[in-house]
Amino acid sequence: MPWWGVASALLANVLYSTGFVLEKRALAALPALNTRQPARVVGHLLSSPLWLGGSLALAAGFAAQLAVYRTLPLAAAQGIFVSGLVLLLLLSSVVLGERTSGRERQSIVAILVALVLVVASLRGEDAQAVARTAPPATLLVIAVPSLAAGLLLYRSAERRARRRHRLPTAGVPYGVAVGLLYGVSSLAIKGVSGLLTTHDVPAAAGQLFRSPYPYLLFFTGAAGLVLSQTALQRCRASVIVPVCTTVTCVFTVVCGTVAFGEPLPADPLRLALRLGGTAVAVTVLLALPRHDTPPAPEPPSRRINGSPSPEHRAPHQPPPNSQELSHEAR
Repeated sequence: MPWWGVASALLANVLYSTGFVLEKRALAALPALNTRQPARVVGHLLSSPLWLGGSLALAAGFAAQLAVYRTLPLAAAQGIFVSGLVLLLLLSSVVLGERTSGRERQSIVAILVALVLVVASLRGEDAQAVARTAPPATLLVIAVPSLAAGLLLYRSAERRARRRHRLPTAGVPYGVAVGLLYGVSSLAIKGVSGLLTTHDVPAAAGQLFRSPYPYLLFFTGAAGLVLSQTALQRCRASVIVPVCTTVTCVFTVVCGTVAFGEPLPADPLRLALRLGGTAVAVTVLLALPRHDTPPAPEPPSRRINGSPSPEHRAPHQPPPNSQELSHEAR
């Protein structure tokens, strides 16, 4: 396993985590985004220098990911990418002030364990044969239904979120939906990396644009930009990004194995590790809380005659006048 490929994967982790946190910080200062107005969403994003800085970090992470896919098999690459969740949680806590619940921390640890199981199913010889391209028909059979499922899931989450008196969503459905889009994008990145070459550039460019990779990459990039930024503005980065990353990693390993012809292990133990890790990750996703916990009500001891105490009264709420107090006393 080439060390510079591992170093590129770790660098991509740092860039992706930094980019997501900068974008989340920028989104807090922007007007509410609406996926039904994509042009306005893009306009708001481009008006924020901080968001542009985050997007540049993500673009650099994309370049590092291209290098990774040229040297490491999909399963190994995804196993290294998921280690970036630890850095993301640290940055979201320090920079954004987000706090994860005990259940969420346990779920994230379980997800990491699940993906470690997938990586443990690898052997040294797996890294020696890195697939370059996938049959277009096979790729499209995987990509088109996955994109449709992601868009439908996101739309369903939007409808549920607009219902009155509904608890605020923790972001799991959004993360799964965007993760499916980015899973297809990851397969497209893998295909693009296999066609990049410095020899006979015109021929390589012609081959690239005759393949489905750049068009899948353009669609998932445009749709993912609007959907992910809207979801990231509404929900905590410490939930959205780990769920999205996990879905992307599991999707890429499972579907990439089929599309790019990277075979499953013949050894029963290694096969059990790979399939078991995938099953655990999916189970954890289904068990994550779908809603944020609403703020606890103010204790009765902090109220005066059923009204909030002066130090807890909202700034815009004027104190009761003397006539109101005497009326309450009667």
